[in-house]
Parts: sequence; C-alpha cells; structure tokens
Amino acid sequence: MKRAGLILGALVLLLIFLGGWWLISRPDRGTTGEVSTRFRLMGANDKIVVDGFDDPKVKGVACHISRAQTGGIKGTIGLAEDTSDASIACRQIGPISFVDEIEDGEPVFDERRSLLFKHLQVVRFFDRTRNVLVYVSYSDRVIEGSPKNSISTVPIMPWPNP
Repeated sequence: MKRAGLILGALVLLLIFLGGWWLISRPDRGTTGEVSTRFRLMGANDKIVVDGFDDPKVKGVACHISRAQTGGIKGTIGLAEDTSDASIACRQIGPISFVDEIEDGEPVFDERRSLLFKHLQVVRFFDRTRNVLVYVSYSDRVIEGSPKNSISTVPIMPWPNP
C-alpha cells in the first residue's frame, strides 16, 4: 500500500512537471507581464497574468489575454484551480492573410486552469457578412463550464504599404 502511494505521488509530480514544461516551452506565446493582486504568506501571490499570442492560421493578428492565477502553496505546486475570470483583446498588427482554411469555433489558444479538468480556451469565428474575425475566451470543465467569457473583434482592413 505504501509503495502504491509513492508511485502515485511520483506520477502526479511528473504530470505537474510535464504540464509546466509544455506551457513554458510553447514558442507561439509569451508572458507579457503580471501584477500581484493578493499577498500570500506561504507560496506565490495571487496575480493577474497577461500573455500574448499570434493566431496560428491568420497572419497579421495578435491577441493578449489576461487571466487570474491563484497563488499560495497549492498554486505554487500546480494544484490550485484558477478562477474562470479572463479578458481578451485582439488587434490587426500587419496585413492579414490566411495561412490555411479557417473554421468557425476553431481553437487558437488553450491553457490548463486546474490539474486535470479545467481549461481556458480562445476560439475564433469569421463573420463573413461584416468581414470581421471574432475571438471568444471562456473556461470549460469536463462536467460544467463557466458562463464567464470575453470577446474581441478584428475588422479585416487593408494595410498600408511602407
């Protein structure tokens, strides 16, 4: 029984390490900044983290997403469940071109918000009538998601030649 507990503990630590490594090593996004929102005596403080990322199928669009990150001992070791609060802003930063065919509701960003069951996601829609890209951020869970969401739109405009 003791050995099974040790093996389970080692597997949990390995999953935490691999999950953290995957988030850190992603070349398509990076942390732009963070601000502390609550002091914690033990472990990291609670904070708001801002990440920037490019839409993988639409060149010329960059997005920034801010989200709450729980600190404390559980947050420091990756066991805390972060809240569903997030905000997104996307802008045209150059001439817009489509790398591949895009689909409505296609995910462009995904981040783990708890050890196993909760994810923060950003999906993209194309409003062809208005020629606008629409980005929606939300949290989902295996059983029950959250109605909290944020939206950003990018009108596809001509880009001036330098």
